[in-house]
Amino acid sequence: MKKMLIVDLDGTLLKSDILHESFWSAFGKDWRSPFLAAVALSQGKAALKAYLGSEATIDVSTLPYDDEVLAYIRAFRKNGGRVALVTASHQTLAENIAEHLQIFDEVHGSDGAHNLKGANKAEFLLERFGDEAFCYMGDAHADLPVWQASQKIVTVNAPSSLRQKAEAFGKPIEHLATTSRSISSYIKALRPHQWLKNILIFLPMLAAHQFDTATLLSSMLAFLAFSLVASSVYVLNDLLDLNADRAHPRKRLRPFASGAVPIAHGSIVAPALLLGGALIAAFLGWAFLLVLGVYFALTTAYSLTLKCQVVLDICILAGLYTIRIIAGGFATGVELSVWMLAFSIFFFLSLAAVKRQAELVDMAEQGTLKAKGRGYHVEDLPIISMIGLTAGYISVLVMALYVNSPAVQQLYVFPYALWGICGVLLYWLTRIVLITHRGAMHDDPVLFALKDRVSQICFVLMLAFAATGASL
Repeated sequence: MKKMLIVDLDGTLLKSDILHESFWSAFGKDWRSPFLAAVALSQGKAALKAYLGSEATIDVSTLPYDDEVLAYIRAFRKNGGRVALVTASHQTLAENIAEHLQIFDEVHGSDGAHNLKGANKAEFLLERFGDEAFCYMGDAHADLPVWQASQKIVTVNAPSSLRQKAEAFGKPIEHLATTSRSISSYIKALRPHQWLKNILIFLPMLAAHQFDTATLLSSMLAFLAFSLVASSVYVLNDLLDLNADRAHPRKRLRPFASGAVPIAHGSIVAPALLLGGALIAAFLGWAFLLVLGVYFALTTAYSLTLKCQVVLDICILAGLYTIRIIAGGFATGVELSVWMLAFSIFFFLSLAAVKRQAELVDMAEQGTLKAKGRGYHVEDLPIISMIGLTAGYISVLVMALYVNSPAVQQLYVFPYALWGICGVLLYWLTRIVLITHRGAMHDDPVLFALKDRVSQICFVLMLAFAATGASL
């Protein structure tokens, strides 16, 4: 009789969890799915998995498999053993994974009536293989009854407490440590570098030259609240975009897509960040809290459906930047300038278009005709490029008109110095679009600018012109 290796899926073969994968995939397709999933759960976990399995669309070819576990399985088969994938995940998904990997002799998963987990899995394996000796590879406390029934134990990235319980069975045991959790992965999932966009909250204070302590403190609290809520949205967006991110050459390395951070943890972190931001916002008044709520609602809607709507998606992105400026005004009580709002709308529409342009250029280089999870085609590239240039140039025109407005005469000693800002902006926007056209743009032009030496010089020059106008 050949040796038999039974392999668990979630957390063992896969650096993820199919149940959570299915939930977020279904949620991304239909916002009603969480409510329908709750109805299914009332009939038991097996019914929940059956519902999510039917609604989710998971690309099994891009899932984050554990390479060391795969190597272990292949070595076991090479030595004459047989391998079975036995999982609590739904049978259909298990079969799709097995078909993709081509390393399993048998596949068994849950169906609409039976949840193949814990004691149920142990009972199934004893019935299926009888007295035949089998080795079981797992990672969770739910696997203890199965290890008790097996002849050999293999743990995968199990915590020390679980390893001790498994060792207490007194059976041959092997511990595999293939990955390690890092705090840096969790920090990366929050995308703190994106918080730099929230500096726009300070713009009303700076434009009005209002630098008193109360205004500065209010701006800082608003910045913190927006940063927490923004991170909540980024986590949510990553969970909804798992399939699309894994198909992308760079985004596939994001913490949730790569399996560096468990999806289950993201499901907890997102609402916790949102609650923290809302509590801070409450101290700044109902108006700011309302603006923050609109920001969250728009970004959530964007993640769920609006990102797939051609043109509307870049308009929403531009609006989200402008909302930060509006929030800064409400937080500090500084009256917002129409010139500032008009400039921001066109300027950030340009940057949003450049972001889509970069994605389309990448698609063209890869020979992909349609963006996954987006509504754009490669043929749209010339139009998107024109939107980026045109909106950028209009923002410079607005800036030029602002320089000649009466408001500038009151705020600046030498307002003509601000013309230098117009010139630098005109150069920078043209260069950014050209760089993107050549395929050298990061996915986000804002982050690109922070690392680009020429962009840094342009930023310093604009600050110098502004300072000159204010103090000369």
